[in-house]
Amino acid sequence: MRLLIIRHGESKADILNVHEGRADFELTERGHAQAEAMSEYVNQNYSLSKIYHSTLKRAVQTAGHLSRKTGAPPIPDEHLTEFNNDLPIDLTYSGSPSLHSPGCFSESRLDFRYRAEYNLSKVISENDDKSTIAVVTHGGMINQLYCAFFRLPVDSEYAFWTGYTSIHEWIISGNSRTVVRANFLPHNI
Repeated sequence: MRLLIIRHGESKADILNVHEGRADFELTERGHAQAEAMSEYVNQNYSLSKIYHSTLKRAVQTAGHLSRKTGAPPIPDEHLTEFNNDLPIDLTYSGSPSLHSPGCFSESRLDFRYRAEYNLSKVISENDDKSTIAVVTHGGMINQLYCAFFRLPVDSEYAFWTGYTSIHEWIISGNSRTVVRANFLPHNI
């Protein structure tokens, strides 16, 4: 099975430099252009079977571009949403606590990781080995999916940087897991 793990395009919160978490911001004009360019690349290079996506607007809109371009059906999944930091929408990054600060968020790191494990297992079990599946989600969730993919401990301190609409291409074959590409940007928007 081939998995394309894709981050949403630039959102309005990204240009305001504030925490999004579960706040439901839409894509910017640039974010729509990024999503369209990424979708064109995927359409020309892969044959998608399905698109699983977060239910937050920025991911829904990105998945919408991908679905229209490829014809693959979009499947919304609330488990693919970003970390529930429960922070005020207008809180800037400089004024916020660290993801590793204990007890300051409404979702634990363990719960966040569980959602990633659940989604990776769900995608693998619902699709055959010859499928190419896209997962459109958020930077934090992509980090958790990487940790689940590599079977790293929950308390691992690894970070995998992800640009807007970048593609992480993975292959799963039985018990073998391969990263083909990481953070591939098929455009310069």
